[in-house]
Amino acid sequence: MELYNIKIAQELGVGCKQVAATIAMLDEGATVPFISRYRKELTGSLDEVQVAAIRDRVLQLRELDKRREAILKSLADMGKLSAELEKQVKDAETMVQLEDIYLPYRPKRKTRATAAREKGLQPLADALLAQNKLDVGLEAEKYINAEKGVNTADEALAGARDIIAEHISEHAETRARMRQLFTEKGLFESKVVPGKEEAGIKYKDYFDWTEPVKTAPSHRVLAMRRGEKEEILWLDIKPADEDAIALLESEFITANNAASAQIKQAITDGYKRLLKPSMETEIRLFTKKQADEEAIRVFAENARQLLLGAPLGQKRIMAIDPGFRTGCKVVCLDEQGQLLEYTAIFPHTGAGQAREAEKTVNYLFEHYNIEAIAIGNGTAGRETEVFVRNLNLPNAVIVMVSESGASIYSASEVAREEFPDKDVTVRGAVSIGRRLMDPLAELVKIDPKSIGVGQYQHDVDQNKLQTSLDDTVISCVNAVGVELNTASKQILAYVSGLGPQLAQNIVDYRNANGAFKRRDQLKKVARLGDKAYEQAAGFLRIQGAQNPLDSSAVHPERYALVEQMAKDSNCTVTDLMKDDKLRKSIPLQKYVSDTVGLPTLNDIMAELAKPGRDPREQFEAFSFTDGVNAISDLKVGMKLPGIVTNITNFGAFVDIGVHQDGLVHLSQIANRFIKDANEVLKVHQKVEVTVTEVDVNRKRIALSMRDNEKLEPAAQQKPRENNKPTFKPNNQRAAKQEPETDMAIKLAALKGKFN
Repeated sequence: MELYNIKIAQELGVGCKQVAATIAMLDEGATVPFISRYRKELTGSLDEVQVAAIRDRVLQLRELDKRREAILKSLADMGKLSAELEKQVKDAETMVQLEDIYLPYRPKRKTRATAAREKGLQPLADALLAQNKLDVGLEAEKYINAEKGVNTADEALAGARDIIAEHISEHAETRARMRQLFTEKGLFESKVVPGKEEAGIKYKDYFDWTEPVKTAPSHRVLAMRRGEKEEILWLDIKPADEDAIALLESEFITANNAASAQIKQAITDGYKRLLKPSMETEIRLFTKKQADEEAIRVFAENARQLLLGAPLGQKRIMAIDPGFRTGCKVVCLDEQGQLLEYTAIFPHTGAGQAREAEKTVNYLFEHYNIEAIAIGNGTAGRETEVFVRNLNLPNAVIVMVSESGASIYSASEVAREEFPDKDVTVRGAVSIGRRLMDPLAELVKIDPKSIGVGQYQHDVDQNKLQTSLDDTVISCVNAVGVELNTASKQILAYVSGLGPQLAQNIVDYRNANGAFKRRDQLKKVARLGDKAYEQAAGFLRIQGAQNPLDSSAVHPERYALVEQMAKDSNCTVTDLMKDDKLRKSIPLQKYVSDTVGLPTLNDIMAELAKPGRDPREQFEAFSFTDGVNAISDLKVGMKLPGIVTNITNFGAFVDIGVHQDGLVHLSQIANRFIKDANEVLKVHQKVEVTVTEVDVNRKRIALSMRDNEKLEPAAQQKPRENNKPTFKPNNQRAAKQEPETDMAIKLAALKGKFN
């Protein structure tokens, strides 16, 4: 374990004690959010990214050691474990190195080389490999043996070459050099399968495409692989054959004689028949892994930004799931998101029904004191928005809301459990309304892969994707905090230390006993023990609790400390929370102890200043340009407001209100060079774009932001405070936002140090 600590500390640039403490807490069941938030003294203030990196790396090293022990046992059982081989196995630092060492000894099916050995041709192969001057024909004749199936000298030499070819292909150092050649000089070559040109038109760019392996971006790697899987493309990965063979000859040719000529034949055969296919398979897996990691990083970052979207807050909402022929489903929700009424209107199927729709919306708006209207952005969304805006409802905030994943929720077990007697359209409308109130609380009910912000998410390693998204959701939920008395079991399940069963038990306790009045009541919940309470309590809030600290992120284990501060200041805890001068007068150094240091004390002071502060941004209403509702309404040169819906490696997609997102290519995002769209943009950011190209038939829209960089960085924008949304004029755009340090990006960078 000490070796783990040293290795990980060196790789991540942190202290061994920090790593050791983190691993110990992880092994005891502590979560990443809890460790990074409430154990700063033990970890030296490691953040979530660093804690997660330590967690992932120690798992890798433990898997490596587990495989190492299995290989050592296998070699010992075969009687092949020499002192030198044992040292090589123990010194291997990666799984690839370990498997290369084991490859010559791995039990395998019968090969041409094993058949040749059975014929007694290993000594002939050894003689050729020595490359001494000899008459290879005469030497080969010594091994002619009709009983063993060697009838001629040529057959003996062919068998010997088979042994040499396998030896070369399984030589660990050679494989390492060949792997580097494939990585550094290898090329992706894709061509269209003859006859598939028309069926595979979406892969037209790859019909005759060549690109270096080392520079191919993840989205193109995944696109080519998808085209191959769909049998549209033929894909090959290789360096030039002459480069590979030259490398092997430099390794194994040590003379210039008849024996060397035999080695050259074996090299050519071994490369084409054994080593090249093996390396291509490895490089396919390696580039797929790299592409997966990048695509997962992009997806996780987009999901994080979407989950942390600005909430409107507790307002009375009318939500509309729009439609043409089938009508628009309308629901009214109270401040807690509970369904008050639902109906259907038909504003797009004739003047008479449009008038009835006006009456219905006006009545519901007044009857339920509606404060905001959420309209789904799918089919008929813009037309429904125009209809609602033309009603001139007083002081109404009208917002287009993404429908991505709403249909998944409406047909889910979660939705059926909540609304067993309502159809999927009503459930979908409710979800749209709740997304406006609190995106995080609603989106956690949906599989993150279905929320519409991914890049080839269905092509990547699904287990790794799920792990990354779980980390992202957990990070977001715990960063915001959860209101204990109103939270759904779905969002409670993501709270540090809980999970689905304890979340259900909390809801059951709440239903049976009423609202929680104190945090420590959680200990009465079935199966919620001391460890789960320790992990979860600080992330759960109780507004209006008996103890004012229960509404904050101050952990209950520090209540006595805060109470002592108040006592020493001759005031109450409530006074401390209200009076900035009182807080500033506290000498923090006085309260430093063996278990509490300045990092925790500073966190407590910050929390007392703004208890339960929501870290998400302020909500801003937004509207698209009037009269631009379809792609046919677009003209090159138009300047339009839009909302970023997805960020990829090659640019960003922006919704401009025409039912088809436009693409702002990476080169068109900023007036300066940028490597990553996340440097400038984030999901749900309001932007202004210029239309540069419109292809109605292919439904493609090209946009540019290069002339529209007039906004301040997001770092200068103030976060939301006191859970109170602010409303701004519909035509006012959000400040350009520089995303906060992203967990996914930083974790990927750290992983790069040891992958």
